[in-house]
Amino acid sequence: MATALGPEIREKFQAALALSRVELHKNPEKEPYKSKYGARALLEEVRALLGPAPEDDDERPADDGPGDQALGAGEPRDAEGPGAQRVLRLAVVEFHLGVNHIDTEELSAGEEHLVRCLSLLRPYRLSLGCVSLYIQAQNNLGILWSEREEIETARTYLESSEALYNQYMKEIGSPPLDPTEHFLPEEEKLTEQERSKRFEKVYTHNLYYLAQVYQHMEMFEKAAHYCHSTLKRQLEHSAYHPMEWAINAATLSQFYINKLCFMEARHCLSAANVIFGQTGKIPATEDTPEAEGDLPELYHQRKGEIARCWIKYCLALMQNAQLSMQDNIGELDLDKQSELRALRKKELDEEESVRKRAVQFGTGELCDAISAVEEKVRYLRPLDFEEARELFLLGQHYVYEAKEFFQIDGYVTDHIEVVQDHSALFKVLAFFEADMERRCKMHKRRIAMLEPLTVDLNPQFYLLVNRQIQFEVAHAYYDMMDLKVAIADKLRDPDSHIVKKINSLNKSALKYYQLFLDSLRDPNKVFPEHIGEDVLRPAMLAKFRVARLYGKIITADPKKELENLATSLEHYKFIVDYCETHPEAAQEIEVELELSKEMVSLLPTKMERFRAKMALT
Repeated sequence: MATALGPEIREKFQAALALSRVELHKNPEKEPYKSKYGARALLEEVRALLGPAPEDDDERPADDGPGDQALGAGEPRDAEGPGAQRVLRLAVVEFHLGVNHIDTEELSAGEEHLVRCLSLLRPYRLSLGCVSLYIQAQNNLGILWSEREEIETARTYLESSEALYNQYMKEIGSPPLDPTEHFLPEEEKLTEQERSKRFEKVYTHNLYYLAQVYQHMEMFEKAAHYCHSTLKRQLEHSAYHPMEWAINAATLSQFYINKLCFMEARHCLSAANVIFGQTGKIPATEDTPEAEGDLPELYHQRKGEIARCWIKYCLALMQNAQLSMQDNIGELDLDKQSELRALRKKELDEEESVRKRAVQFGTGELCDAISAVEEKVRYLRPLDFEEARELFLLGQHYVYEAKEFFQIDGYVTDHIEVVQDHSALFKVLAFFEADMERRCKMHKRRIAMLEPLTVDLNPQFYLLVNRQIQFEVAHAYYDMMDLKVAIADKLRDPDSHIVKKINSLNKSALKYYQLFLDSLRDPNKVFPEHIGEDVLRPAMLAKFRVARLYGKIITADPKKELENLATSLEHYKFIVDYCETHPEAAQEIEVELELSKEMVSLLPTKMERFRAKMALT
């Protein structure tokens, strides 16, 4: 039987809860924690009125010690009797004092109260009246230690909560009391349905915090599993903030993309679109006190972030297809393409229904709405231009959507990343295009969007971004030149216009590769003896392509051609010499190194023949 509780204690406790919920901005500017301090004073009064916890009460079962989650072989005992009831109420007060101190940034005091709460509850932790509070106290300690960067300690508390929930559900299963019920009269106690809802919400929070901890510990598989479970439970219990839920689902899609699980990624993104569409349509709750309509900037930012996740999906799926079908020089391998076509049916049949059920969000109408979005987007690798173009157009749609918020004024880095992704979409689409002139136009579009950025950005503040763009623009010009050379090779007699165009593209590619290489020089303009690991491969590639470009310049002047061959040899030789003194570099550019060695061997002979020919004329 529960002991009677005086109206004074109940009223003070309820008043403390009401003050705790007052939002900080509603307090005076100079006293932001005024309501919190008022709540704390009332809680301390309640604690004093309850009296001390009995230390040696026959009604209290033996303490198994910290960390023990089982009650032993016997049946779990409810916290009955006046002494035990007082202990539980004191524990509730200690819990709220702990949260109160944490809210006012007094973390050590908050920790002490929460630990005291657990100490009081430990003997009863598996009981109907205690389990929810025990898990909540451990969850809060988990968050506290996580914020202190003590991740292992946080993990211990949170995993303990998870284990206790699972044990309780297995051994008892009935909805436990919500902590606030210890201060309510019998007639105001919650229904079983409401108790269950609140307990499941506590457990959902536990899974959410575990996902954060595993992410921090780089245990990405576990983090994704717990994030997915959290999102699924939030939908099942209608306990979610649409905007927040959508961005978390979109973020989860990036994990699946990295694992090449495109069907799962597509499902997360489709669900994100559907749930984001509910923004502003769901009334504010205790969890989401502010109406989403009051946050237009945040709304547009989240919309842009989800769009960026869609861009990454389209790009990754196209790039994965390219990797699967290209030959050793990056061109489409028709044999590999045929093999992948034969595998397509197997991919379609490969446990699709099982995999889909494993990640499925929502039921009924919500499930149908998510499926409707999914059906418009492919998840299998594109095998030809038409399939690739479909993904390209979707990705480009989201590029425009992302750029609506992430504009160059105010969001420089984000804007540039979106533009780079747009360029990458054109680049991978060009791989699927058979017509060389159309491929050239795609690379031209890349240059048109990237080149202006090299003018607008201050290299002093955006050195790394500048390097990326210079390298990418150089490579786009390089690809265009290669295509123009291939087109010219098919003509019997290329006219001067084509020759001029090839040389112009060559010159532009050289300019940007040289800008990139010059950015690696020290303040005295000296090229480094040791190239940093982060730029080693691009630097070696730039040297290799510069060497090749000088060898591709078309000129009728023999003296100029000899100079170009000498410059080409100089760059090939740099690569060979550098890799001899820095063996780690050889692993980064194995193919280019072999070609460079070959050219270092062949070019001197070619140049000698050229000199001899010049001497005769």
